[in-house]
Amino acid sequence: MGDTHSDWVTRDSRVVWHGFTQMAAYADNAPIIVDHADGRELVDVEGRRYLDAISSLWVTTLGHRVPELDEALRTQIDRVAHTTMLGHGNTVTVELAEALAAVVPVDRPHTLFASDGAEAVEQALKIAFQHWTNRGIAGRDRYLAFSGAYHGDSIGSLSLGSGGFGTDVFDPLRFPVVRAPFGDLEATAALIAAHADQLAAVVVEPLVQGAAGMALCSPEFITGVADACRAHDVLLVCDEVATGFGRTGTLFAVEQCGVRPDLLCLGKGITGGYLALSATVVSERVYEAFLGADLSEMTLYHGHSYSGNALACAVALRHLELFDEQDVLANVAARSAQLAAALAERVAPLGPVLEVRQRGLMTGIELAPPAEGLRWGRRVSAACVERGVLIRPLGDVIVLMPMLTSTAAEIDRIVDAVASSITEVTAA
Repeated sequence: MGDTHSDWVTRDSRVVWHGFTQMAAYADNAPIIVDHADGRELVDVEGRRYLDAISSLWVTTLGHRVPELDEALRTQIDRVAHTTMLGHGNTVTVELAEALAAVVPVDRPHTLFASDGAEAVEQALKIAFQHWTNRGIAGRDRYLAFSGAYHGDSIGSLSLGSGGFGTDVFDPLRFPVVRAPFGDLEATAALIAAHADQLAAVVVEPLVQGAAGMALCSPEFITGVADACRAHDVLLVCDEVATGFGRTGTLFAVEQCGVRPDLLCLGKGITGGYLALSATVVSERVYEAFLGADLSEMTLYHGHSYSGNALACAVALRHLELFDEQDVLANVAARSAQLAAALAERVAPLGPVLEVRQRGLMTGIELAPPAEGLRWGRRVSAACVERGVLIRPLGDVIVLMPMLTSTAAEIDRIVDAVASSITEVTAA
């Protein structure tokens, strides 16, 4: 017999620091300690199974232990695990960049790889700024971002974000941005016009602000923002770290808006949840501003030790191929429709539910506690976990992010757990 769940929690607490977690209360909040995974389920150290209804914080797309992705990883290990991309190349990294170039909604793209979404955004900020500098245009050192925005936790990405999540302590480190109301095209267009000579770029999460509790905007809003950027010669950065790779029903959310951004940030689902990888995809017109003499000031002096990691790129390449081979987006459409109907019938009518917001398989169920401090979001999520469905809330918004390959039975299982948990917790 191995260590019990309690033993593992004790060992964990002694040496690990979990992000966005108050470690003084960690052990009291019944954390799951995963031993292994099977398909779309996680199995803990005592054999209990949990349907992973948040895709392991939105990164896992096709399931855990996908045979084709496992094989891609094994094959690449027999070739090379990692080589530097600083001034040199690797065949599988080139192949992934070629495959992305064929599908991303960016004109004649070039891709700079990193390891997580926040860094993909950080790269975009530096590229956008230096693009103007290299063109000899001064004063373009501000960014326009939106209310409710979240772009990561590095200083630049945190500055773009609108705060929350207990990050106010870092306000003295954040640089100022022009803040526009998400979804309000008239106000946004006016701000772009008024600050155009200061703006390096507008940065937006297209269609869904995930960390804002699945706040939605219309495709027309994103189209209008892109039009305003074009009219005033401002770069457009679309942060699809969360929305990319099928989550909203198309491979990339901006496809539903008819928009081709100047820079596109990718992460989370890019490797199907296997390895840390992200990418900043840049249009040719932005990229060309960096071409010049060797060792000149035109060079982007930015890069990372693990940029373009061969193992991650091999998995990401095979993952992209599986979207077509398995007709993944067709399943997303079917399961999205099923989820919408089930939530409308079983969850939306519940008294404590203020609103259900959904785009594709990205869903937020906002609860309306009658008094502060009831912590309904956390308690409902804990009740779901007790029913074998892993959920993580954003405040009092219950976030559902089923995997793209979820079955009809699994969608029913998720809705059953959520409906029963809301009823149980809010009746107390």
